[in-house]
Amino acid sequence: MEKSSTTGVDRNILIAIDGSDSSKNALRQTIEYSKKVNCRITVLTVLPPYEWELEIGIVKNIKGIYRELGEKILSGAKEIAEKEGVQIETVLEEGGIHEAIINVAESRACDLIVMGRRGLSNLDRAFMGSVTARVIGYSPIDVLVIPGKGVIKCDNILLAVDGSKYSDVAVDRAISMAQAYGSSLKVLSVVDVPAEAYAEAPDAVDKLVEEARKLTQKVEDQARSSGIKTESFVKVGDPHEKIVDTAKELGADTICMGSHGRTGLKRLLMGSVTEKVIGNTPCPVLVVKSY
Repeated sequence: MEKSSTTGVDRNILIAIDGSDSSKNALRQTIEYSKKVNCRITVLTVLPPYEWELEIGIVKNIKGIYRELGEKILSGAKEIAEKEGVQIETVLEEGGIHEAIINVAESRACDLIVMGRRGLSNLDRAFMGSVTARVIGYSPIDVLVIPGKGVIKCDNILLAVDGSKYSDVAVDRAISMAQAYGSSLKVLSVVDVPAEAYAEAPDAVDKLVEEARKLTQKVEDQARSSGIKTESFVKVGDPHEKIVDTAKELGADTICMGSHGRTGLKRLLMGSVTEKVIGNTPCPVLVVKSY
């Protein structure tokens, strides 16, 4: 999964962990992945900034407690890696969490940022997590979000396309991945119209469906020309629901989607298709960045 090449394989991965079960699973999955490919893993923990108006002695004590906790988290990561016979580098940073994650990833020329996704409470479904959302919103580097019990696997990739330039970048990435791993590729385009549109303007809906079919067929032809086993699908309805449902129906290992590059605060508001997919799917989601 390398952004800057056509190999489809990541060589330099940054994984951000916070001691939660979901981040531990993401770490284990990344370590397991590294056994299959020759890649470098940097494990990062970020300590939150200290901006409270407290006495100096109290602030120093709080900083010491947080630093000790961060070091403990990274020490646990080293133990996990050593048991698996994998070498990792660890980094402890302090400050804005999403900024630190992106800065470390860029300074180390990482190909991929990996993050764990917490459980599926109603709050998590509505708000994927401010840190994850902000990393995706601002990072120029691809981001892989792994659910609490998710597994990194690329046998069956679901690629969601919409014809945008961001989607085109995801197409190239998914095809490279499928070539590298010998994966099958499922291509999905969702026509985003309400059910009542059929009754009100059936011809208009049919036209949109036909355009979506042409799009998926184009991607399918491109993938097949690269020797990849490919199928395409067109669904009508809410995009994130259809993507998640299709992933479950097809037993997809990974969902691949395109996204803007540094998008700014307006794009960080919850409710985007990408964020809703991440919040509701049981499999990892690879957000391919274009900037």
